[in-house]
This record gives sequence, structure tokens and C-alpha cells, in this order.
Amino acid sequence: MHAPPRRTGRPLSFDRDAALRQAMLTFWRHGYETTSVAELTAAMGVSAPSLYTAFGDKKQLFLEAMRLYAGDPADLERMIAVAPTALHAARELMTAAAATYTGEATPRGCLLASATASGSAAAADVQHAVADIRRGIECCLRVRIERDIKDSVLPPETQAAPLAGLVLAVTQGMSVLARDGASRTSLLAMVEVALRAWPGVKADDQALVR
Repeated sequence: MHAPPRRTGRPLSFDRDAALRQAMLTFWRHGYETTSVAELTAAMGVSAPSLYTAFGDKKQLFLEAMRLYAGDPADLERMIAVAPTALHAARELMTAAAATYTGEATPRGCLLASATASGSAAAADVQHAVADIRRGIECCLRVRIERDIKDSVLPPETQAAPLAGLVLAVTQGMSVLARDGASRTSLLAMVEVALRAWPGVKADDQALVR
């Protein structure tokens, strides 16, 4: 006996990737908890039943939008690993963040920083997911710093974990300033000042920073 043909669901009547991008921008602009399903469906151009069918629920939609925003972790690991030094990797991370936070076609600031600003218990799963991404970035940079210490690029007394944490703190702080209206030029100037705290960088040493 032959098994009956498997029934498949109705195909989506909208561009899922385009809808996901609109959801990402909506969460980015308003945050996770304060964004309503009605706002999402209006931005995505879909009905509520279609949203649930395609993405599950609001939380799952946000987690997918967050992954779209953050990109492939392997790409970040590769960028940090192939950078000439950890200093160059840190500079790339912060300058890219400054550009993202002040994009002309996107909301200001960082989706990760603004999405769960309320910190309520209802968004605990989302907060943990966002924190995991931040920890992943910090861990990659810490490993790269430790490599530089081992290779004598950085002084042996360099503290890798606090240094990686400093980069992340500056990066996330720039998000708040961008939302307050700080320009890209001012954020990039902050990056340059922050990098002068890097071990071994002298006040007038442009070559190590650029």
C-alpha cells in the first residue's frame, strides 16, 4: 500500500524576507515590549493570522528579526580572527556600530540596546537572547586580545576580559547617544578617543589606531 500524499500548508501570500525586515525595523524603532502586533502587521503588510502562521508569535518574530540584525556569528568571528590585531578588530567593531546607529534609512541606535530597555520579567527570554549575542561578541574579542598577548603584540599584563568589555560598553553607550541625536562624526570621534586607552597606544600614535 502506498502512503497517502502529504498535505502541505498554503503557500505564503507575501514576501517573508521583506516582511521580516519591516518587523526588524519596527522593533528597532520602538523596542520589543512596546511594539504591538497591530503595529507589526501594519508595517509588514500582513494580517495577524498570517504573521502567526509564518513566524509563530511576537517573541519568535523578534528573535528572528534580531538574528537578521546581528548577522551570521561566523562572519563576526572571521572578521575578528583575520584582523591584523585585536586593536584593528575593536576599531572595526566600533566604527561599524557608529555607521549602523546613524543610518539614513534605519532607526537610530542599536536594536539590541533598545529592544529590551524596560527589563520586565515578561521579556526575560528575549533579554537572555540579546545578552547571549552581546556575550558572543565580547568573547570573540577577548579571545583575539588573548592571542595578541600570547604573540607579544600586547603587554603581558593586559587584562583581556575588561578590555573586551570596555569595547562593548563604549559601543552600546554610543547607541544611547545616537538615539539622543549624536551625529556619526561625533560617534567616530568617541571611537578614536576610546581606542587611545588601548594598551601600547600613545597619544600621538595614529598608525596603531587607523
